[in-house]
Amino acid sequence: MSKTRRITERKQLTEIKKKLGMSKKLERKTKDKPKNKKAAAGAAPARTKNEKPKKEEKRTARSLVQLNPLSALIRSAAELHISPVSGKKVRIIPLGGLEEIGMNITAFESEKSIVIVDCGMAFPNEDMPGVDLVIPDVSYLKEHADKIEGFFITHGHEDHIGALPYVLKDLNVPVFSTRLTRALIENKLREHGMIESAKLNTVCFGDFVKAGDFSVEFIKTNHSIQDAAALAIHSPAGVILHTGDFKVDYTPVFGDTIDLQRIAELGKKGILALLCDSTNALRQGFTMSEKTVGHTFENIFAEHKENRIIVATFASNVDRVQQVITVAEKYGRKVVIDGRSMINIIGTASELGYITVKEGTLIDISEIRNYPDDKIVLIVTGSQGESMAVLSRMATGQHRKLSLTANDVIVMSSTPIPGNEKAVSKVINELSRMRTKVIYQDTHVSGHACVEELKLIYALVHPKFSIPVHGELRHRLAQKEVALAVGMPKENCLLVDSGDVVELSQDSCRVIDKVQAGPVMVDGLGIGDVGNAVLKDRQSLSQNGIMIVAVTLQKGSGQIISGPEIETRGLIYVKENEEFIREAREVVLRAIDECRRYKDMARVRNTVRNELSDYIWRRIKRTPLILPVVSEVSV
Repeated sequence: MSKTRRITERKQLTEIKKKLGMSKKLERKTKDKPKNKKAAAGAAPARTKNEKPKKEEKRTARSLVQLNPLSALIRSAAELHISPVSGKKVRIIPLGGLEEIGMNITAFESEKSIVIVDCGMAFPNEDMPGVDLVIPDVSYLKEHADKIEGFFITHGHEDHIGALPYVLKDLNVPVFSTRLTRALIENKLREHGMIESAKLNTVCFGDFVKAGDFSVEFIKTNHSIQDAAALAIHSPAGVILHTGDFKVDYTPVFGDTIDLQRIAELGKKGILALLCDSTNALRQGFTMSEKTVGHTFENIFAEHKENRIIVATFASNVDRVQQVITVAEKYGRKVVIDGRSMINIIGTASELGYITVKEGTLIDISEIRNYPDDKIVLIVTGSQGESMAVLSRMATGQHRKLSLTANDVIVMSSTPIPGNEKAVSKVINELSRMRTKVIYQDTHVSGHACVEELKLIYALVHPKFSIPVHGELRHRLAQKEVALAVGMPKENCLLVDSGDVVELSQDSCRVIDKVQAGPVMVDGLGIGDVGNAVLKDRQSLSQNGIMIVAVTLQKGSGQIISGPEIETRGLIYVKENEEFIREAREVVLRAIDECRRYKDMARVRNTVRNELSDYIWRRIKRTPLILPVVSEVSV
């Protein structure tokens, strides 16, 4: 880590402490002031340590946020009523999130309007060497940009907001989200230098956003990040409920439970289609409450009073971090936060009052040496085995300010995202090699609904049609089985792929077309310039290596002036295979001799490549990338 980055992170930690102090002062000032409903609708005051979060005020009239971000107006839901019209149709177009975990984005289109739910990224898989991240192909949205009314974001995880900085460069439309989600989006846009031009809007639970032919209602849900929402999309064809990522948590760490009452109200009035989270559809039973992890932390701290404790978790899991801090304070330990994303998100959450810390609890990592091991807890990034994250650098001894010892207890408070299993196992093995104790049993609960919770949603909603979303095919197939188990007709449960155009009306739900969709790879500053051909070359390089052949010919006669020179990387160890290189040169000489009558240099290069490829396969059964460099000069 560079000196500049370390100084920046130290400043960010100082800012967190300042923000926490400011939140507490603000709370003391507002205690004696009369309640201001309008202010309360936009921002919740910070909590004191022992104060329980207040229940949300009952809605006497649901509100409507006008689309114009510069002049948001609050209106009664009665003014919004959109009656389904017989014969009216809307189109649902998932552009990502259906063949993978991540990259979630779905467009809802009427005759005159388009609203978009989420705009997420995905991490590259093993078949994408060198790629930094993957974003959805939004070519269809660019072609219909004049119809787009805005992005509606369900929550602040990367697989739902990560692509916004890239997509908003071409589609600078309003973005609507809840408070914490907006703050996390602001952080991302600020890093990309786009915060000034972005049209961000804060929406409260129960608000309606008027968006052309649609109105979008935000409904409170529970997830592994605060301020998660389901979206009821009121359209000319009927109401479409998009659950976002959710679970049913009756004892959340912060805030209220999922608004099952409003979901049931919508179900009673009639839901035309349900787009429901499929991530945990293969798991039976209920997802455990987030508070159960707090009990596990209590036990770990009690059993390891003499050890230094290091907790690795998702930076976005604010409730998890809050529980670690709470238990640390109970046992008189100082807390160190390490990792760029962890510092950023905790700072944002503390500023908004979603996390509370006693004065003096947070310390800088440079102060660790001033405290014994039994007085320190570290909360770090790297629970997914990311190579440059804090935990991985600790495991390999590359962390500049901290070295692991046998007295360290590492708590892996997450489960591997599909595709990250090998990386996580590698980190755990490295940590074990450092003689640390690694705990990963019962230290995490999912943020997604299991089978019984899915059944509950179906029972409350009674949708006419079901379109399982958010998951691989096996996850969505499992949700289809849940839908059939609760009585949905088989023909009313539709499995679709990214790019499918689903036409929805009061009488039918069917795929009628296909649009361009798929992954767009981001590599450094390049967006979309890495395609299948480049990936194929990279895969070949990683598996078989490369051979470069350089030859200079006399123009006209074709006589060899210099070369052939042969260089290899990732193919053989040259010093121990000199005979192989000598024979390869002879193959090149014969190939050039056969091509002297040709004046087409492309044909000469192809002949050299083909002859070398045949020789290498016969000799060592390998297929490296062969790059002939044949040039002509006049003598």
